Amino acid sequence: MDFTELKKQWLAEEQASFKGWDFSHIRGRWMDEQLPWDYEQLLRRYLSCEHQLLDMGTGGGEFLLSLNHPYSQCSVTEGYEPNVQLCKERLEPLGITVRKIENPLHIPYPDASFDLVINRHEAYDFKEVYRILKPGGTFITQQVGGKNDDDLVAKLGCVKELPDPKTFDLQNAMHYALQASFNVELGYEAFTPIEFYDVGAFVYFAHIIEWEFGGFQVESHFDQLCTLAQELAEHGCIRGSEHRYLLVLKK
Repeated sequence: MDFTELKKQWLAEEQASFKGWDFSHIRGRWMDEQLPWDYEQLLRRYLSCEHQLLDMGTGGGEFLLSLNHPYSQCSVTEGYEPNVQLCKERLEPLGITVRKIENPLHIPYPDASFDLVINRHEAYDFKEVYRILKPGGTFITQQVGGKNDDDLVAKLGCVKELPDPKTFDLQNAMHYALQASFNVELGYEAFTPIEFYDVGAFVYFAHIIEWEFGGFQVESHFDQLCTLAQELAEHGCIRGSEHRYLLVLKK
């Protein structure tokens, strides 16, 4: 195995561009989120054409646009500055309201603004989401659990940068939702496989998910990547496990 040539490829993957929340660069080179629920199908059960909809942490608006909801009734929040600018360029001309969020404890929209708030993998505060929902409104969130990618993180020898990963699970989320006066309609939790079919795809992923793979760089973790290349040669993939949970809450 020519690790010198592989290192050049891995360094190139580390520098590959990333916009919005779009992993098309590694399409066909990995598998993730083989979940027992369908986030989009679920939220469509709660979404009506007349609803005011907020997508928290919209990335570049890719998922929101796929819903084909009336643009004038769509709003988004985004905190990552490059994505904020992307949303202003892509979404505002369509009539979608874009607001930058600095702190999940303050969502920059008035009380009782939305019939449905959706949130996939974005930070939130239950009380603040409750505030911006209309009476009878729904909050649907799919979140990354605290045990997500633990095995892959260990293989690289990295350290997660979450404040306390042990508290990120369905049981704790339901507890805090009830404290915020929500009614729990649905709650799901799952551990499912994630697979990478070349080491470069994993490098691209780990470089982006920097809050899980703290301090990761090809140069500093080259030996671990070589070990992963050998694992790939033996087993046909690099495999880890994902932790997800989902809540449907009513105000």
